[in-house]
Amino acid sequence: MASKHRPQALALLGGTFDPVHNAHLAMAEAALKHLGVDAVLFMPTGRTHYRAPAVASAADRLAMLGLAIEGNPKFRIDERELAPQATGYTVDTLRSLRAELGDAPIYFLMGSDQYAKLDGWKEPGEVRKLAELIVFARPGVLTDRSARTIPFESMEDSGTEIRARAARGEELSDCVPAPVADYIRRHGLYR
Repeated sequence: MASKHRPQALALLGGTFDPVHNAHLAMAEAALKHLGVDAVLFMPTGRTHYRAPAVASAADRLAMLGLAIEGNPKFRIDERELAPQATGYTVDTLRSLRAELGDAPIYFLMGSDQYAKLDGWKEPGEVRKLAELIVFARPGVLTDRSARTIPFESMEDSGTEIRARAARGEELSDCVPAPVADYIRRHGLYR
């Protein structure tokens, strides 16, 4: 429940979450620790403009996210980008959130690889006005000094590698939460 004295501060972590992995969860934990937000919204993408579409269905990605964040009341899932009318553009998502939250602080979490491409996004200046950008370092990607960063030990987990490992039938519990690894195995995802 939001305090009557201040608006609820939220951090937004978007992605395909195909599958959600330990680096996503570590980023969310770092946001809680360093930004003092009330919650982190995990927002799985629907239509994509900047990357390949998800391999797993929206239902499977939502199920895996639910398993990954179960038990943490500060982690929530926001499904608005999966709606049929969603444009898939971050600026539209942030406008929708801003309309709901008013003046509440919104922090948009992103890797330095995506930050480096921000000027190619739809209305990047508006994205910067609607939310404060928080950048996590990625190996080999430089971030300009104007970007706000928070301390984060970079992790090598990547959806591409995890899907390849799942396709080979390898163990995944070192890179995704155990319930997610079990879900992938039981449902034959990425085979």
